[in-house]
Amino acid sequence: MPNFMAFLSYIIITTYTPGPNVIMSMSNAAKYGLKKALPFNLGAAIGVFILMLLSSIFSVALYKFIPSIKPVLTYIGAIYILYLAWKIFKSKTSYDDKDNNNNNKTTTSIMSGLLLQFVNPKVIIFCITTVTTFIIPYYNSIITLALFSVAIALTGFSATFCWALFGSVFQKLLMKNEKIINTVMALLLVYCAVSLFL
Repeated sequence: MPNFMAFLSYIIITTYTPGPNVIMSMSNAAKYGLKKALPFNLGAAIGVFILMLLSSIFSVALYKFIPSIKPVLTYIGAIYILYLAWKIFKSKTSYDDKDNNNNNKTTTSIMSGLLLQFVNPKVIIFCITTVTTFIIPYYNSIITLALFSVAIALTGFSATFCWALFGSVFQKLLMKNEKIINTVMALLLVYCAVSLFL
């Protein structure tokens, strides 16, 4: 049985912290308004869903043909989560208004959101780590894997939507309290990594 608190903490922290998806979403909403930014968010969610399914298929195949890989993947997952904790602890807000001078509205399309996922290392590693560390060791039915993929894609959509909706307010909050927020999120990620071995 997985540790659901560690799983939920990892999913929420990873999807809601700054990365290409949420920064693009906030930038699009600031430039073009919330309504025109929504197609990008939808495309990003579709891309995350596809990557989660591909990660699930890849991981099930690994577990089936190389059962001894589970401990290795657990250690790799824990190391990556600790790396994320360190990066979040040391990070500074990276949103820059200079990016808003570009009037290329193709950044708000569904396709741009979808394609970004396939070149976004944070999302690719997030999907593989989530599946191999928190899902495949406990569940491997196709329906369950598809449901997890949908749930995580919807969580990602909620993150990009929140950043778009509260873009300027959230940006100011992060900038004002970023050290405290980053420290709390980093400590929660350390908890996630440690709980993999408890």
